[in-house]
Amino acid sequence: MTVVLVVLATLPLAVAVATFVAPFRLSRWLTVASGAASLALALLLVPAVTRGAVSGAGFLRVDALGEVFLLATSALYALTALYAVGYFAAEGRAARAGGPDAARAFHRYSARFYAGFNVFAWSMICAPLVNGLALLWIAVEITTVVSALLVALDNTDGAAEAAWKYVLIASSGLGIALLATIVLYYAGTTVLGGSYDLAFEPLLRAAPRMPATPVRLAFVLAVVGYGTKVGLFPVHTWLPDAHAEAPTPVSTLLSGALLATSFYAVLRFFQISVAALGPAFPQVVLLVFGVLSLLLAALYLFDQHHVKRMLAYSSIEHMGILAIGVGFGAPLALAGVLLHVIGHALAKGAAFMGAGVLVHAFGTKELRRMRGGMDVLPWSGPLFLLAIFALCAMPPFSIFRSEFEIVLGGFQAGRGVGASILVALVTFAFFGLSLAATRVLFQPAPAGSALPRRHEPSPIMVVPVLLAIVMLAWLGIHPPAMLTDLLAAGAAQLGAGR
Repeated sequence: MTVVLVVLATLPLAVAVATFVAPFRLSRWLTVASGAASLALALLLVPAVTRGAVSGAGFLRVDALGEVFLLATSALYALTALYAVGYFAAEGRAARAGGPDAARAFHRYSARFYAGFNVFAWSMICAPLVNGLALLWIAVEITTVVSALLVALDNTDGAAEAAWKYVLIASSGLGIALLATIVLYYAGTTVLGGSYDLAFEPLLRAAPRMPATPVRLAFVLAVVGYGTKVGLFPVHTWLPDAHAEAPTPVSTLLSGALLATSFYAVLRFFQISVAALGPAFPQVVLLVFGVLSLLLAALYLFDQHHVKRMLAYSSIEHMGILAIGVGFGAPLALAGVLLHVIGHALAKGAAFMGAGVLVHAFGTKELRRMRGGMDVLPWSGPLFLLAIFALCAMPPFSIFRSEFEIVLGGFQAGRGVGASILVALVTFAFFGLSLAATRVLFQPAPAGSALPRRHEPSPIMVVPVLLAIVMLAWLGIHPPAMLTDLLAAGAAQLGAGR
C-alpha cells in the first residue's frame, strides 16, 4: 500500500508538469487519465483503511476518516477532468473561429488551466494523505495559492477582484489556522516534550493529558481559520465571488472538493479536542457556526440572480449541515456527515457542470435571462434538474439518506431543537433552489425573445453529469457494504476522538 500512497501523492503533480509543455490535445487526455487513476487508487485503499491506518514513505498516512475525503476529491477530479474536455472543445471552436491570434491565445490559456487544475487536485489529494497538522496546513495553503490563480484565469476585472478578495480573506484565515496549530503544539509540549512533529497518532494519545485551556483556544482558532476556507459564517464572503468568476471546472472543484478538504482539517482538530476535553465544548462550537451558516445560506438562496452564485450559497448551506451533524455527535449523525461529504461532492459537481452547460447555451450567467432550458438542452436540462433535486435532499439520492441520518442522529443525541432547526432551514433552502431551477428550465422565454437553438454544446459535457447522478442514486438506494464499513469506521474515529 505504500506504493499506492506514493503514486497518489505524486501522479497529479507529474501530470501538471507534463500538461504545461504538452500539446493541448494530449494535456486534456493526460488529465482524464490522471483523474481516473487517482480514483482507482483511492478505491484500492478502502479495504485496508477500514481495518486501520495505512502509512508509508515516512510522512504519508491515511485512515478511514481521511479516506472519505480522498474518495470525494478523487471522484470529483475524475469527473471534472472529463467534463473539461467538452468544456474546452466548445471554447476552442469559438477561439478558432476568431482567427490565428485567438487560437494561440486559447492554447496558452488551456495550458495554464491544465497545469493549475492538476496542481490544485494534487494539493487536495495530499491533504488527507499527509500525517500531521503542520503538513496538513501546508497542503491547505497550497490549495489557496493555486486556486486563487485559477479563479483569476479568465483575466477579467471581475475575476481579478474575486481572486484578490479570496487571497486576502483565505490567507488571513490560514494565518489564524497556523496560530491554532502553534497553540496546539504548545499544549502538546506539556506531554510530548519540547520537540515533536505534530503527527496525528502521538497527539491523540497525548490529548487526554494536555491542558484544557490551550486546547479550547486552538480548536476555536482552527474553526475560524480553516472555516474561512470551508465557507462558514461569518468568514464566507470570498466564496460566492470566487465561484462566480472561476472557469466552471474550477468552480466545481472549489465547491465540491476544496471546502470539504478544509473541513477535514477542522475535523482533525475536533478529534484531538474531543480526546482532550470531552465532546461537549467542540460540539457546541460547531453547532453554533453550522446553524448560522445554514441560516445565512437559506436566506440568500431566495435572492440570487447569478446561477453560479446561487450554487455557491448552496455550498455554504451544505457546509453548515456538516458542521451541525458533527455537533450532534451521535454515531449515526457522524456516519451521515461522512456520506454527505461524498454526496455533496457528486451533487455539487453535477450542478456546477450543468450550470456550465446552461452558460454555454444561453451566453449568460444571469438567471433572469435563462428561460426554457428544457427545450434548449435535451439532456443537460433534465440532468441539471436532477442535480438540483439531489442537492435539495430529494429521494432517492444520497443526500436525502445522509441528511436523514444526521437528523435522526440529532434526535438520538438529545438535540431535538437543533435537529428541528436543521429540517426547517434545509426546507427553506429547498424552496429557494427549486424556484430558481423551475424558472430556468420550465418558464418560457418572454414574448419577442428567441430561444437558442436546441442542442448540446458538447456531448462530453453530458457524460460526467450523468455518471454523477447515477452514483448519487446508487449511494442513496443501496450503498455498497465496503463504503458502509468505511463510513462506520470513520464515524468511530470521530466519536472516540482517535
